Amino acid sequence: MSLVSAFVPIWVLTVVGYAACRGGLLGAAGASVLGRFVFHLAMPAALFLALSRMPLSGLAGRPLLAFGVSTAAVVGFGWVGAGRLFGREPGERPLWGMAAGYVNSANLGIPIATQVLGDVSFLAQVVLLQVLVVTPVILIALDRHSDPAGRVRVRRIASLPVRNPVILASLLGVACSAADLHLPSAAGASLTLLSGAAVPAALVALGASLHHTAPSPAEPAEPAALAVITALKLVAQPVIAYAAGLALHLSAPQVLAVVVCAGLPTAQNTFIFAQEYGVGEAVANRAVVLTTTLSLATLATAAALLG
Repeated sequence: MSLVSAFVPIWVLTVVGYAACRGGLLGAAGASVLGRFVFHLAMPAALFLALSRMPLSGLAGRPLLAFGVSTAAVVGFGWVGAGRLFGREPGERPLWGMAAGYVNSANLGIPIATQVLGDVSFLAQVVLLQVLVVTPVILIALDRHSDPAGRVRVRRIASLPVRNPVILASLLGVACSAADLHLPSAAGASLTLLSGAAVPAALVALGASLHHTAPSPAEPAEPAALAVITALKLVAQPVIAYAAGLALHLSAPQVLAVVVCAGLPTAQNTFIFAQEYGVGEAVANRAVVLTTTLSLATLATAAALLG
């Protein structure tokens, strides 16, 4: 299967999800229910299996460094640019950085990595980098600016791995790999079946969510701001990742993996954090929808060029 043709099932299942939601087959809560199933059950199973079978020596390497460079550059530019270019308050700037550089490594990352890269091993590393490094930085900044006294709620941030099934499953997978533990055959077979549902369910949920997007916040989103965030997310981040991959002398498959993962759209967590802290909701909501819609085309283009 060619790289571009690998996107055909992604497009087809996304359209199926959209059509099913538009035709009323999934009901008003269909996208939400499917999304919760993927996030809380199928996706954690897939990431746990991938990480538990991955040698720890593969968790810290040049490909992850190249991805980290692109993330730091784009998140930093979005963070600083929110204030200098658009005059946003300090408490909102971390959300702009997140919208520009925090990739949807779960709901959309898993099906794309499976179809285009053949496995989710590198994507699992990306998940760990984001949830263990980038997420705490964003949350600490949001907490500090949301608290009248500028305090950071350490207990809330420290409990994040327990409250987030994706983070918890990833950490358990790393622990099993480190201890060289192997699941009983019945448990492994059950998790394999469950993880197999992650890709189709995530894509159908994605299509359904494109039909029923979140209600528009009262605050209007600036077209110029959305254009900058979208360009950073879908163009600048994969280009920087490509340049970093070449500078680090990565192989062609490694460069493809880094660029594809860097080109994933803005994660839904961005809007969830925006709602939680009451800042930047309009930009976060529209950035998720716009980058998700356009990313299927930009990722296919990147795969064709690199292929």
